[in-house]
Amino acid sequence: MEPFIRITGVVAALDRENVDTDQIIPAVYLKRIERTGFGEFLFSQPGWRFLPDGQLDPNFELNRVGYEGASILIAGKNFGSGSSREHAPWALLDYGFKVIIAPSFADIFHNNCFQNGMLPVVLPEDTVREIMDKAVTQPGYQLTVDLDGLSVSDDQGFNVSFATNEFRRDCLLKGLDDIGLTLQLESKIDAFEQGRS
Repeated sequence: MEPFIRITGVVAALDRENVDTDQIIPAVYLKRIERTGFGEFLFSQPGWRFLPDGQLDPNFELNRVGYEGASILIAGKNFGSGSSREHAPWALLDYGFKVIIAPSFADIFHNNCFQNGMLPVVLPEDTVREIMDKAVTQPGYQLTVDLDGLSVSDDQGFNVSFATNEFRRDCLLKGLDDIGLTLQLESKIDAFEQGRS
């Protein structure tokens, strides 16, 4: 997993609440066993990112001009609710998002983000609304999300701090998932295995 320290990127606004994991990545696409290749199916549920003929729906939020290459997604409360599928953060990451900002997240989705190298940031609803309005009215609007300094800022004077789980923060800063954490003890594991009868 890549270390996450800070990122500056375009913000895409998804002004919807209670976006569940089936809307993020519909179950029909869960047959793959790799972690990659899900981005093209992100929000592909009927009536979302695509028209019935397979073309991008220009009225869907993420298809707006100015959101190309966005790496930060801002959304409404309770983002990632529904089933616990890890494919949801895989799809968001594969699409290009590194940070999700929302007033609240479903617990399992929140944890799955950290486990896969993506930063979920919880901010108050009025702050989320302020960022969302800027992202809608200023195509190409950018934020800097600094995990090391626990801040979200722009070049227009906006700056807010956020809190996160210290253990998860440390893991992201070092690029460690559960396997990486275990491998830090590889020499002790090897010594234990050598000493077993």
